[in-house]
This record gives sequence, structure tokens and C-alpha cells, in this order.
Amino acid sequence: MRVGIIEILALPSQRWTDTIYHSFLTKQFASVTPQAISVWCRQLGHETFYAIYYGVGDAHHRLPPDLDIIFIACYTQTSPIAYALAKLYRKAGTRTVIGGPHAKSFPVDCLRFFDLVVKECDKDLIVDILAGHFDPGTFIGSAKPFDDLPTVEERMPEIRASAFFQGKWPVYDTTVPMLASMGCPHTCDFCTDWDNPYRLLSTDRLAEDLRYLTKNLPGTLIGFHDPNFGIKFDPVFDTLEAVPPSLRVPYVMECSLSTLRKSRLKRLKETNCVCTLHGVESWMDYSGKAGVGQKRGLEKVEQVVEHFQLLSEYVPYIQACFIFGLDTDMGDDPITLTKNFMDHTPFVWPSLNIPIPLGGTPLYQQHLGNGRILKTMPFGFYFMPYLAIMLKNYDPVTYFEKLIDLSSFIFSNNMLKRRMKSASNWKFKLIYRARTVNEKKDNHDYRRILDMLRSNSQFRAFHEGQSEVLPEFYHKEYERIIGPYAKLLSQSDRVPNLEQMEPVLSGKTDILKVSD
Repeated sequence: MRVGIIEILALPSQRWTDTIYHSFLTKQFASVTPQAISVWCRQLGHETFYAIYYGVGDAHHRLPPDLDIIFIACYTQTSPIAYALAKLYRKAGTRTVIGGPHAKSFPVDCLRFFDLVVKECDKDLIVDILAGHFDPGTFIGSAKPFDDLPTVEERMPEIRASAFFQGKWPVYDTTVPMLASMGCPHTCDFCTDWDNPYRLLSTDRLAEDLRYLTKNLPGTLIGFHDPNFGIKFDPVFDTLEAVPPSLRVPYVMECSLSTLRKSRLKRLKETNCVCTLHGVESWMDYSGKAGVGQKRGLEKVEQVVEHFQLLSEYVPYIQACFIFGLDTDMGDDPITLTKNFMDHTPFVWPSLNIPIPLGGTPLYQQHLGNGRILKTMPFGFYFMPYLAIMLKNYDPVTYFEKLIDLSSFIFSNNMLKRRMKSASNWKFKLIYRARTVNEKKDNHDYRRILDMLRSNSQFRAFHEGQSEVLPEFYHKEYERIIGPYAKLLSQSDRVPNLEQMEPVLSGKTDILKVSD
């Protein structure tokens, strides 16, 4: 059987700066699970083709056209590309399967375009899919997510295809995706892992992967894709420390600040951690995972600043993630407090996010129940700089005014100079410059939307929930951001089905079929 696996990481590049950014950074974000599926299919004796699409070139030319079955993984914002590919392959008689974050969030909508939608998978489920055990129109999933995955050595054909230059040579930013754990102990209402219990994967497999990398790809960056790395801190770091100090490969990870107590920070530096990412989210909520107890407002800012200042002594590159527009945000405080934070931590890159209504999360259910989701907004706009919900405490004009103010502070010359001064090497300086350019682009897009809100009454009525008619601006914008794939998706295709499906766990798989 000819099997294709492709992960859609980005929409088509719009500018030369997008092409550079995607080619050097986005390309390195390939996920572990699509690679694991590729390995499993190859182990089962199938002729297997694996690729990623990172916004450069033609997605439909990444794989052969004459496949028997294709597995596609994507995020919600890139789902239009996945849908377009599914249409092309279905027309050619190929069986289509979608998995990944979007499939988990919006399975009913996916079934409009795909034969099968997968929530969670393991090798046994892939065997059943390839054997044709499920009828088209079925939402399927393993009884539990996989507890182990192929080793780095087994995934090397996929790693070369996704992270090497021309699939042959590792470059300075080549990143090997790995998992040390799955799930998260926190229950953040906006996160798709809110109900995914934390579990540590095999430390023996982790040790095997580290040994392989030190011998075959010394110095290559590891990107840990754990939703929350190091919750079981000692078993993970004992494994990392088992590698001789001179051979330890650099790694990037995302974890809660509450995990990184002062006594643990030295171990980050000793194991060659070069980048950490942390969800601060809000100054008025989610304080537990920030390690500040019940503190809010300025008190939370001060303690988080102190924590990041200490962390910066051990880790050269740090990112803090913020969501502006949560129900706890009101007035100028979120802007003022975040600027205060940035002013005291120029060595921390602030990743600014808009609330996104991801299906299956408590936040989604709350917004859907309260009628706050813009129901005709296509999924291609479920990302920055677009707003797919009505906010509780800001009208859309005020929101974008404040968003522009905060974004302008992020990319200001003063902040860039201070960041460049704090960078420990040229790689981080390059990343700061690239992200500053990207932030300027986002700021320009915010201003376009603000101009429309101020000048177009129909556009504003849509964002205030007074009309469900999608403004002409978004029809044209959709054509622009999807590029040549837009012609494959009719206007009715673009209107999302927000209905949710929850498969009932039964034996090895959870099965719920949607009738035509």
C-alpha cells in the first residue's frame, strides 16, 4: 500500500520575510506523532512517503498524487490547506485521514472533508485504519494515547526530510523533535490539554535517544514537544545528566514556572538547556502554574519578574506567553502591567496571543453557550491577528487600540536594543531580529483591522455580534492568505461546523460515526 503522511505547519507565505521566517524557524517545528505514524507504516511493510508543508512551495506537490491513503495533521489555522489537499486526494480515490490538534478540536467539521478523523492514536489503531476496519464518516481514537513512540534512530528518515537542508545536511538550527512526557497536570480552560493527564514516558527510551544523538548528531538541538516538560523533574533530569557533560546536546522545552524552583535551575544549565518557554497568560489569572500562589496584578508581576531574572542566569533564551483579552482582563491594567514586565525583563521575549476558541476546551464551551463565538468566521482566521470571539470587557475598537499599543512596545527600537545587548550569541540576536520583524507585521495587520472597524459599519456589526454575515473583507482576506488553495474551497466549505463529538470509550477504540 502507498501511504502518505504530511503535517501542515503554516499557511502559504505572503512576503519574502515570511519565506525566510518559515524556512529557518517554522520548518523546525515538525511534530513527533506524524513522524511516528510514518515509522509505523514503514515497519508494517507499506511504501511510505512523509513530508511537511511550512508555507513555502506547493503543499500538494510534497507527496505523490497516487496514494492509497493519506494522513494529514494540522492546526486549526492551517486547516484550510488540509481541507484543500483532502479534496484533491479524495477526487483521485485516495482514502483521507486527519489527526492532530484541529481534528481533536473540530471533528465534525473535519468529517465534511475526510473519511476518518482521529482523536488519539497508537500503532494498533494505525494498523486497523490501514486494514480498512472503519467506514468513511467515522470519528475514531485509541482508548488511550500511546505510551511510547519510535526512537530518534527509527525516525531519522522523517527528521532528515523535515529538518535537514534539502533532506541531506543538518544546519545550525536543525531541531530534533522529542517527547519525554505527555499531558499536563494543569487544567487551563483555554488549552486543548486541559483534560489530558500528565504521564512520564519511558526514560530508557529517552536515554537511548540521547545516546544516539550524541554519537550521530552532536550539537544538534532537541525540541521537547512535551505540553509541560519536567513535571516529574528528577527522573527526567537524572536521565539528561547521565550523558557526559561534554557530550550533552542543547535542548528547548516548555514548562510551568512553578516547576522551576530555585534549587532546580542549576540543573538546567548543567544539562545544556538553551531555551525555555513559559505560559504566564494573564496577570489576573492562572497564577498557580506561574508559582505565585494566589497573587494577582502588580504583586504577580513583581514575583514573576524576580523568577525570570533568576532563570536568566542559567538559560540564555526565554519566552513568556501572554493572552490579552481574557474575561479577567479589563481597562488599561493588562497593558500597563505587561509593559512593566517587559521593561524589567528585556531578555525575555513576550509572545502575545489573542484568545482562540478551540473546540473541546471549557473556554470554548463557555463562549459557545454565551453566544460569543463568531460562528461564520472561517477557521483560517483562528490565529493572530484575527478575532473570532466577542470579548467580555472590550469592544473591538478599544481592544485593537490596546493591542496595537502593547505590540508597538514589543517591537520598539529601545526594546530591540536591550534584547540584542542581552543576547549571548549571534543565533539569539538573529532570532530577536526575526521575531521583531514578525511582530511589526502583526502590528500592521492589527492596524488594518482597526481601520476597518472604524470605517466600516458592517464589519464592526459583525465583530459586535449584531450580524452573522461574513464581511467582504474576510472573503478577500481568505483568498489572500490561502492563496491558490482558496479556489478549492467554496464559500459554504469555509463556514465552520462548530458541533462537537465526544466518542464513547469502548475497548481498544472509541467509535462514533456521522451519518450523511
